[in-house]
Amino acid sequence: MESQRIDCVGALVYDEQHRLLVVRRANDPGRGLWAPPGGRVEPGEDDPTAVAREVAEETGLTVEVGRLIGEVEREAPQGNLYVIRDYEATPVAGTLTPGDDADDARFVTRPELLALPTTTLLISTLDQWNALPS
Repeated sequence: MESQRIDCVGALVYDEQHRLLVVRRANDPGRGLWAPPGGRVEPGEDDPTAVAREVAEETGLTVEVGRLIGEVEREAPQGNLYVIRDYEATPVAGTLTPGDDADDARFVTRPELLALPTTTLLISTLDQWNALPS
């Protein structure tokens, strides 16, 4: 069986203090770990639409999607591959409330982020992209 590439997006959402928005995943992959909001791109969606939908579902926030920050590949079940494109996004409306497959959501500083259990390679990837919070 040929492995599939599964298109996913993530959102690097910063507040006025340049804290990063992270959610604690309620489901696998990464249940209990912290990561930027994101998920699969649905059929017929472009990346910005998927980013905005995932952020709204997981955090209750409406965001304006900005530039592509970077792309990573992570192993997925059955030998498949998640291809995750992370975009900068700015909150424009809404109230931060965890929802959908997030059981907590918060803006964190760099020290707070470093103290949390995060998804595989998140810190080193953000560091490479110069995208760690303040």
